[in-house]
Amino acid sequence: MEKEAKIAIFKGKKIRKILFQNEWWFSVVDVCGALTDSIDANDYWYRMKIRVKDEEKIELSTICRQLKLESSDGKKYETDCANTEGTFRIIQSIPSAKAEPFKRWLAKVGYERVQEIENPELATKRTRLLYKLKGYPDDWIEKRMRGIFIREELTDEWKNRGVKEQKDYEILTAEISKATFGITPSEYKKHKNLNRENLRDHMDDLELIFVMLGERSTTEIHRTENSQGVVKLKRDAIAGGSIAGGARKKLEKRLGRPIVSKNSFKGLNKIKKLI
Repeated sequence: MEKEAKIAIFKGKKIRKILFQNEWWFSVVDVCGALTDSIDANDYWYRMKIRVKDEEKIELSTICRQLKLESSDGKKYETDCANTEGTFRIIQSIPSAKAEPFKRWLAKVGYERVQEIENPELATKRTRLLYKLKGYPDDWIEKRMRGIFIREELTDEWKNRGVKEQKDYEILTAEISKATFGITPSEYKKHKNLNRENLRDHMDDLELIFVMLGERSTTEIHRTENSQGVVKLKRDAIAGGSIAGGARKKLEKRLGRPIVSKNSFKGLNKIKKLI
């Protein structure tokens, strides 16, 4: 399954989390930083593993996975992450009064995830509400939600047709983006002056529409040609993106301006506050 990274906020502290194999995994270092007064959370986690191994004969690393999370420098690094159950276990070994509210918060996150698995509509409603609370207009939210559905269909096709590594998902996504917009997602983020933010959350209506066209075209090509394996899927991704790219160029010629915009929702919000 495609991994989706996000930032959670607990008591003013940022906790990086990532969706992997249909459940949330949390950065252990961020958890340690949120629950202790240590000035170096990485060092605290390193020493904690040694202490627990000596005292309890337990290897905390065995309940963690190395998943790529974005760091403060904007680059992604392999980071120790634990799912909700594993994070509870790690918290038990942190002698901190701050741990109890964090346990309740994690329990709430886990409960909501169980609800969403049982009733996927709840996840959609929560996502819509989140965008609404952030100030996005309803018509933009509708396009964004449709784009999420199209993206999920595409990544399901990739998974069923031979994609196993996260890097392959990234490569295929980059090929569609290059063919559609002429730039990769990372270049796109730099163009919009974004760091941790989700690129698609900072696209305007037309940008979202062309993303959807490129990804939906790719999905249909996969299905029509019964494509298998990363090499063929990559060719399809370029073809699907090229269809959207051709339409983009025609519209740009007619409008006399580029579709790829430097504007972001973050920037637009600042403008709104000044008006």
